[in-house]
Amino acid sequence: MTRPAARDAAADRAGHPQDDTGAASSGATRRAARRRGLKRWAPLAAIAVLMAVGVLLGWHEHLTLSALIRHRELLSTYVGDRFLLALSAYGVVYALSVALSFPGAVLLTVAGGFLFGWVFGALVAAIAATAGATAIFLAARSSLGAALKARAGPFLARLAEGFRADAVSYLLFLRLTPVFPFWLVNIAPALFHVPLATFVLTTAIGILPGTFAFAFIGSGLDSVIAAQEAADPGCAAAGTCRIDVGALVTTELLVALFALGIAALIPVVLRVLRARRQSTGHRPE
Repeated sequence: MTRPAARDAAADRAGHPQDDTGAASSGATRRAARRRGLKRWAPLAAIAVLMAVGVLLGWHEHLTLSALIRHRELLSTYVGDRFLLALSAYGVVYALSVALSFPGAVLLTVAGGFLFGWVFGALVAAIAATAGATAIFLAARSSLGAALKARAGPFLARLAEGFRADAVSYLLFLRLTPVFPFWLVNIAPALFHVPLATFVLTTAIGILPGTFAFAFIGSGLDSVIAAQEAADPGCAAAGTCRIDVGALVTTELLVALFALGIAALIPVVLRVLRARRQSTGHRPE
């Protein structure tokens, strides 16, 4: 073999390790990206699995007014004997039900007022609801929010920016008005990458009026059950007392909550009007 041919062969042999190193590096990068993707979607996937298990096992079926009435004597006795433990268990159940987006948050709030009094029931319900909402918010932001941000076009980017600019007012409005589903208000801010502190603060403040109102309703539920029991003896034990929580919610209460929600949007309206006035004042003649 001539010397030039030997040099070429040596160069080829020397080049192969570099190719192998590059391929290994590319493979490691892809594996790391897959691991990051799995880690990003893992919390939301875990919540989805727990939701499916809960629905299949019928956990949500226990969050009914008839179940509360049927077991009220047992629950009241347990609360009287172990108040702090029962209050803690109530908070955990409430937080899990919110994190898993089970329906029945209003009923749980009413139950808290019924079992623990409207002050303790409302305070623990508000803390637990905020904790559960924050859990689903963080899970959604790490997965759905990241995916949407990577694929968002100019319109969605401007929409998210506008929402974040007045996030406090918008979130207070969504929390105060009893129209929007609680689970939806937990997920929507995650899609727009609202800061965690803003979400927690507006959730804790925004749910307080409704939480205290429904807990106060629950504190008077015992007298309603007694009246039903007098009219239909044995209905409490059988769980057949006809009590509609919706009937306990007055029009005045709903109007008051709507008014608070509208008041939360006043800063947004003022900012828009001020911006229009400034643009009109600087318009060239």
